[in-house]
Amino acid sequence: MRRRVPAGLDRAVPAFVQPMIGRRAVLATGVGVALAGCTGTPPTPESKRFDPKDWDSVRAQFPLDPGLAHFAAFVLAAHPAPVRAAIDRHRAALDADTSAVLHGAVDHEQRARTAAAGYLGADPGEVALTDSTTMGMGLLCAGLKLKPGQDIVTTEHDFFGSHEALRLLSERTGAPVRRARLYDDPAAANEGDIVARLRAAVGPRTRLVVITWVHSSTGVRLPVKTIAGMLAELNAARDPADRALLAVDGVHGFAAVDTTVTDLGCDFLTAGTHKWLFGPRGTGLLWSRAWAAVAPVIPSFSAGDTPGSLATPGGYHSFEHRWAVTEAFEFHQAIGRDRIAARIREQATRLKDGLAAIRNVRLVTPRDPDLSAGLVMCALPTVSPVEAVGRLRADHKIVASVTPYAEPFLRFGPGIVTTPGQVDQVIKAVAAFG
Repeated sequence: MRRRVPAGLDRAVPAFVQPMIGRRAVLATGVGVALAGCTGTPPTPESKRFDPKDWDSVRAQFPLDPGLAHFAAFVLAAHPAPVRAAIDRHRAALDADTSAVLHGAVDHEQRARTAAAGYLGADPGEVALTDSTTMGMGLLCAGLKLKPGQDIVTTEHDFFGSHEALRLLSERTGAPVRRARLYDDPAAANEGDIVARLRAAVGPRTRLVVITWVHSSTGVRLPVKTIAGMLAELNAARDPADRALLAVDGVHGFAAVDTTVTDLGCDFLTAGTHKWLFGPRGTGLLWSRAWAAVAPVIPSFSAGDTPGSLATPGGYHSFEHRWAVTEAFEFHQAIGRDRIAARIREQATRLKDGLAAIRNVRLVTPRDPDLSAGLVMCALPTVSPVEAVGRLRADHKIVASVTPYAEPFLRFGPGIVTTPGQVDQVIKAVAAFG
């Protein structure tokens, strides 16, 4: 049975829910052929002493197949050694005596919330623990309090999860949702135009503005701080209950860009911790300084009456993963968030410069490092993105991905598990497509 795609959402529906893409179609592509040859999980290397100042040591903490260049590791993280150890420790304890371990669940959760807050530059009571970016956006949109006549503004470039959450909010409240187009050519995007176009879409009754920090469709990084400043000017003459709140899907900026929520200036930030942070799979967070505008959606099992605790969905979770978020933040902080951001920026710039120099390759992502982060997209003249991903893996041992949108691009994500030398390999391999 095909899933019905709501009208107007076809531009940002991921591949796994596109009506025309299924298991049979995928296996018919180069990606399916390449992946079908994988018969098992690569062996985990012996754990080595961790030196956070040595990039080779950092990469050695991951069990990633050393025979591949992993430029799609940001999609769903592999776990570094400290995170694996924490997961194993919590799992073993739960298996041995679940009842006893659950008595300490509150402490484990608070440790995770405190670690997240320390990274965000926030108060632990402002942090709700979730399973993903999409869950955070869903909780926000399902619980947002709106007055009659208020509306919502988002953009054409946001992910399916945000568009769908806003569609459901509109159905629940009757509030109209408008989408702004922030740029026509992503490679030529500029801050002034982006802010002006969004400003033009915000009306006198706009209550929520939803944007994505780094677009997974193009790699464009929005100037969130400048956008927050623009909204602050509009809000100066409004009553608190009428101010336009800024919500950010931050998943591809979170742990890839060195900043805090105070620096960003937004009111809400949702992010999965299982992407650029390389946290436990199935974990995330929703932070806010404006919790009074949102009602809890799912009953909470968290102790205390802080807004973040009350907004944290209750029920039993994969606790061994949720509790190991603490070690993910500690691992990241040990390396240095500034060093990680610089490492990503260095490799992304090197990759963009190399791709831009290849004849007939169209670089989609802005070359300006202030308007991009770790994601780098390009388009090839004669090879589809799906075919390119398959051939890169099969012929060059390079793992890339395809943007899950109506207009797909070839996508790379250099980070702490890749090297400048591997970036050069990517450039050479793409050039070979002709």
